[in-house]
Amino acid sequence: MVRSLWAGFALAVVMLSGCATGPSASPRDPLEPFNRGMYQLNDVVDRAVVKPVATVYRDVLPSPVRTGVTNFFANLQDAWSFVNNTLQLKGEAAGNSLVRFGVNTFLGLGGILDIASEMQIERHSEDFGQTLGHWGVGAGPYVILPLLGPSTLRDMLASPVDAYGNFVAGIDDEPLRNTLSAVNLLNRRSRLLEASKILDQVALDPYTFTRDAFLQRRQNAVYDGYPPDDAEPAEPTQEIQVK
Repeated sequence: MVRSLWAGFALAVVMLSGCATGPSASPRDPLEPFNRGMYQLNDVVDRAVVKPVATVYRDVLPSPVRTGVTNFFANLQDAWSFVNNTLQLKGEAAGNSLVRFGVNTFLGLGGILDIASEMQIERHSEDFGQTLGHWGVGAGPYVILPLLGPSTLRDMLASPVDAYGNFVAGIDDEPLRNTLSAVNLLNRRSRLLEASKILDQVALDPYTFTRDAFLQRRQNAVYDGYPPDDAEPAEPTQEIQVK
């Protein structure tokens, strides 16, 4: 059912992507009115629920515990990064991801300790959206997903595959699966509390700044920081001006 809902949402985005938003609209953001609505909805939910809970999470749990949680989920991502690096024919990166996962899983207490980084084994984080981009699939229009935040049409269509590669999503025990997913969400949000505080102080439009920063980051991720000359131009990130 969830996959069907996302498929319907993707179809709606494709249909809406043909709608013009005026001469001043960004060519990478043809759905800007829709996206701004989703941005406001997500911001309301975040300020009312997610951010307060994430703040309590940060304040209650000691830093070493939160670091262990971050390491645990990053270790699971290394396993999926191995798959995507392999699909992209990046042999060295795939080898590093596999070694990182093995070392941290067996020597790092299931990934709680990041032994691999101490051994200077480089992390190469990759997802299926990056794999599609590596093989020439364009990012498509920028889109804000309900509750999930910024994405592109390519990344949105890749998300069901990324879900299959998520070990947590594959856990049969529903209470455990939901608990781990919630902890991962809170941990990730708690790490962005300072960044969101700065964003709240930005004198420019927060929506535009978030969009431009996201598109720039994803382009750099797809091309390992070296986009070719004929790559889709990312929006220039605006300078932060603190009030």
